[in-house]
Amino acid sequence: MKALLLEKPLTWKRIDVPEAPQPAAGEALVRVLRVGICGTDVGGYLGKMPFFSYPRIPGHELGVEVLAVGEGVSNVKAGDRCAVECYINCQTCYSCRRGFTNCCENHKTLGVMCDGGLAERIVLPARKLHVASNLSADQCALVETLAIGCHAVDRAQPKDGESVLIIGAGPIGLSALEFVRLSGANPIVMDISEARLSFVREKMGVSHTVLARGDDSDMKAVSEATNGQFADVVIDATGNNRSMVRALEFAAFAGRIVYVGITQQNLEFPHAPFLHRRELTIMASRNALSRDFSRIISLIEAGKIDTQPWITHHAAFEDLPEVFPEWIKPETGVIKAIVTMD
Repeated sequence: MKALLLEKPLTWKRIDVPEAPQPAAGEALVRVLRVGICGTDVGGYLGKMPFFSYPRIPGHELGVEVLAVGEGVSNVKAGDRCAVECYINCQTCYSCRRGFTNCCENHKTLGVMCDGGLAERIVLPARKLHVASNLSADQCALVETLAIGCHAVDRAQPKDGESVLIIGAGPIGLSALEFVRLSGANPIVMDISEARLSFVREKMGVSHTVLARGDDSDMKAVSEATNGQFADVVIDATGNNRSMVRALEFAAFAGRIVYVGITQQNLEFPHAPFLHRRELTIMASRNALSRDFSRIISLIEAGKIDTQPWITHHAAFEDLPEVFPEWIKPETGVIKAIVTMD
């Protein structure tokens, strides 16, 4: 059975692996149809993702078809097309017992800490499959990206009429945008790339955007977009430590800040003028919950999330090693790339 391996940073390898076994109790054998590429995969390729280990078969944004199920499985059956909840949690730790399965103490993400979906067939826990037969295979592969934004926005709990500044117009920032709009809040998107901001305006219908320049003009632009109040919620989806520190400057008094991006750098910011004086709340957002997947599938089915603008690039499985280095170049204009497995 064919698979693609990241042997080490910058090094793809085409390999043959043993055929996936028949599913045991509680498991399902699936055929991988689509694999979405995200910042985690790029970080793994570049050697910059802190949780990535090598050698590794990547792939966690998956659209799959169920081929067979093991004993006791009732939530899916052979022939079902599904989105995959790629966060493998232990179900027994303190976090899991309290329902915080997204931050399981023994967490493993498919394609990051254990082998993922860049293979023809894999066996998964059936509880991690979410039936989405009314969605296309491409749409199934988008569900996990959208779930990251869904969970981040749920952490912030924006209210109707509040202003939400999203810093970073990559896939995670755009996924947060979808749920900010559904909340009734007013989105503002900030990025260092005018091309990405143009995409946000033209394809996503956002009227307020800010081209980040890294100086006082950024604060002025956010102030003007919020009637001088700054943002009730700031969601930083950059994973850039300098951006994450500056996020405090854009938050309104009693505002909330959510860090959904990941950095390995320390964050250092003045306490008195921003955090204390404005009584800000700072939150992290990690992964997503099972309920987010079901919600997103229903929203796409109902037409409340339009996935059409999202996918900008496709490649066949066998072509990925050659195409991947091009996808990570900014001038390529990739928003979301999908690998076609069938």
